[in-house]
Amino acid sequence: MVLTRRLLYTALALSAVVVVVPRTATILLCLLVLALLVLADILLAGSPRAVRVERIPTDAVRLEHPAQAVSVLHNTGARRLRGSAKDGWQPTAGARSPIHPLSIDGGSQQRISTALNPRRRGQLRSLHVAIRSLGPLGMAGRQVTHEVPHSLRVLPPFRSRKHLPSKLQRLRELDGQTAVQLRGAGTEFDSLRDYVRGDDIRSIDWRATARKRGTAGHTGHGADLVVRTWRPERDRRVVLCLDSSRTSAARVEDEPRLDTGMEAALLLGVLADGAGDRVDFFGFDRSIGPRVRSTSGALLNQMVTAMSDIQPELVEADYSRLPSHVKSLTSQRSLVVVLTSLDSGALEEGLLPVLPALTEKHLVLVASVRDPDLDRRAAARGTVEETYRAAAAERSLIEREAMKTQLGSLGVEVVDAAPHELPPQLADAYIRLKATGRL
Repeated sequence: MVLTRRLLYTALALSAVVVVVPRTATILLCLLVLALLVLADILLAGSPRAVRVERIPTDAVRLEHPAQAVSVLHNTGARRLRGSAKDGWQPTAGARSPIHPLSIDGGSQQRISTALNPRRRGQLRSLHVAIRSLGPLGMAGRQVTHEVPHSLRVLPPFRSRKHLPSKLQRLRELDGQTAVQLRGAGTEFDSLRDYVRGDDIRSIDWRATARKRGTAGHTGHGADLVVRTWRPERDRRVVLCLDSSRTSAARVEDEPRLDTGMEAALLLGVLADGAGDRVDFFGFDRSIGPRVRSTSGALLNQMVTAMSDIQPELVEADYSRLPSHVKSLTSQRSLVVVLTSLDSGALEEGLLPVLPALTEKHLVLVASVRDPDLDRRAAARGTVEETYRAAAAERSLIEREAMKTQLGSLGVEVVDAAPHELPPQLADAYIRLKATGRL
């Protein structure tokens, strides 16, 4: 049973009668009138139990993009139902005006739509719809909660998509698909052309030069020299390993490290796929999480769908699983990108011992989010408190640089950048490795 403000206003009006005629009988009579009005409203209200809730599936949306959650309410009873319905979305779904007015005739239906503005990635849910039915007087009614789950998958926003066209253009330039071509780039033979001043003499094809001299004669000024052009190799393997352990939960520039790692992985994965390389992605903490392979097509859709369910776990990362899992994915030399934190304690005990097993066959790149606040704190020394903070920041920066040096000595590439700079810098590192023929 539910009571409304209209009943309160009626009770206030009847209190004036009690003031005019201050007798016990008057009070009892007024209470009886209120009780009868409430009982009549409850009996005459349409049954909320007779409402059948049908959920309409909602397509996945990217974070910060609006969505509409639609439900259809079927009144299977004979009476008209007047009242309201509340769609019980969790707070992070950002539901605007979740309470909808209802007026459904017997045997009819009504469609309700809740506007959502998601504020969190992952599966957002509404577990129930509460139906409130009021009587014809609008003073009282009945309410029933229907347990009918509804979900909305919220995908990573992929803000770094804006860098994709420029990075693909650079790859096309490397591949010789534009007028610009880098000399000596890549390791796959592309074509032969005449020598021009500035070409690398190591690219001269002496057999082709001899054939040309034999047919055209020797000019003596190098104009009859023939050079090979190269292009980056295709069908290489790129393995993206996203750390979702406790260090990924830390917020840098008001964004979790995990979300920044996803942005970087998405940009690099789509870029490598566009370059003709095969891409594998998986998340890990104590165990191996969602996995994606580019061989099945639609890499971007697969990656954002897999990432939507990854949440930071407050456990230490188990790096010892990486070599065996990478081996199960590919047996050929690959670029293994580990998106993790350059936390000295975690890496010294976890990643460093397993790196020789990875670098023995693969090219390893560690990508990490750098906190710009450390540099700001290290530079601020106006007060005693700021000086102590600067000392702590300097220590953290020194340990970070020492870890990068140690990784470099093991043959590991390191990309350490601020949140908004990490995705493009990681993509640049990939392009550089292809340009120099290391991938």
